[in-house]
Amino acid sequence: MWVKGVVFLFVVFLSQELFSQVKDSLPSKSFLGFKPLSDTLQENKKGFLVLPLIYFTPDTRWAIGAAGVYYFKVQPKNETDQETRVSNIQFLVDYTQNKQKDVWGKWDVFTRNENYLLKGEFRYRNFPDKFYGIGNHTPLTSVEKYAYNLVSFKSLFLKRIYPSLFVGIDYHFEKQFGFTYSNTGVLGTGAIAGHNGGVQSAFGFVGVYDSRDNVINTYKGTLFEVSSYLFRKPFGSTYDFTYFNIIYQKFKQFRPKHIVALQFKARFGSGDVPFLDLSTVGNDDLLRGYPKNRFRDVNFIGGQVEYRFPLFWRFGMVTFAGLGDVFHSFGDLQTNRLKYSIGSGLRFVVNPAERLNIRLDYGYGREGGYFYFMVAESF
Repeated sequence: MWVKGVVFLFVVFLSQELFSQVKDSLPSKSFLGFKPLSDTLQENKKGFLVLPLIYFTPDTRWAIGAAGVYYFKVQPKNETDQETRVSNIQFLVDYTQNKQKDVWGKWDVFTRNENYLLKGEFRYRNFPDKFYGIGNHTPLTSVEKYAYNLVSFKSLFLKRIYPSLFVGIDYHFEKQFGFTYSNTGVLGTGAIAGHNGGVQSAFGFVGVYDSRDNVINTYKGTLFEVSSYLFRKPFGSTYDFTYFNIIYQKFKQFRPKHIVALQFKARFGSGDVPFLDLSTVGNDDLLRGYPKNRFRDVNFIGGQVEYRFPLFWRFGMVTFAGLGDVFHSFGDLQTNRLKYSIGSGLRFVVNPAERLNIRLDYGYGREGGYFYFMVAESF
């Protein structure tokens, strides 16, 4: 996938540069959402980027789809209105040779004067996954294959009560159904909560301090978010459980476009948590370098640091390192089991004004390494 991704980047971006040269009379225009490097002023307050996806993995075989982002700014009505940060709506659609489907959308919208912040996510998924057991020391040999359907929706409504400080409520709905198992592993025995799906419905209370200068690619500022979600049967949930979450991100620019980015996450649960809602290690953001959902347990704590800097032309580079783990109780956190992640990656500027990049990362952990080809930064 990495080689195909590099070839794809080269062809698309070379085509864009040739297009720009041919269209010299229209320097403000873009091709497939790619803005000229000279477009560094945020005068155009909206844009749309779509990227075709073609990849191959052992689990999916050949896959095709598209990923994209629509970004915009709510314009001030008069001179007393403050400048509003960039809002964005992201989406991903793909279909594989194994008849697997994934449709995902996410949005972060600032209203005028940033009086309100609207966040949300929608997803439909019919996709196989792998289950390695529960705990932070499950062996690779314990892997079980299974498949299921998922429909989920999250809607977060926040009111600004102080500059950069928002509080509000969230609703989370998720339905898991249509489970199939490829072998007679532990999931098939029915011993794991949520093995046959169900409905998860929760109301949450959220507080956010967000002083980031740009939510797509931050140069400076802080994000601190605290939330608590109550999944309860009276709300329509199959299981009763609770989660408390902490997210902290800090960004510092010590030279032009040289950024040090810090991230910390914690997730603490209680009650009868179904296995699909457990905390996990293995994704494209924090602790890159592990198979998706490689480790699962009730709680998670971890962090990482990134150094982001420009190289030449449209290219930049990132180096990162992280440490963390899932656990049932704090006694499960042992030095010889902590999951580490180190790696590096390339960045390619799509829109200089809005700082939108495409990233190609390689993360290495305890069990090897993985490549990630994505739109926008990991955090």
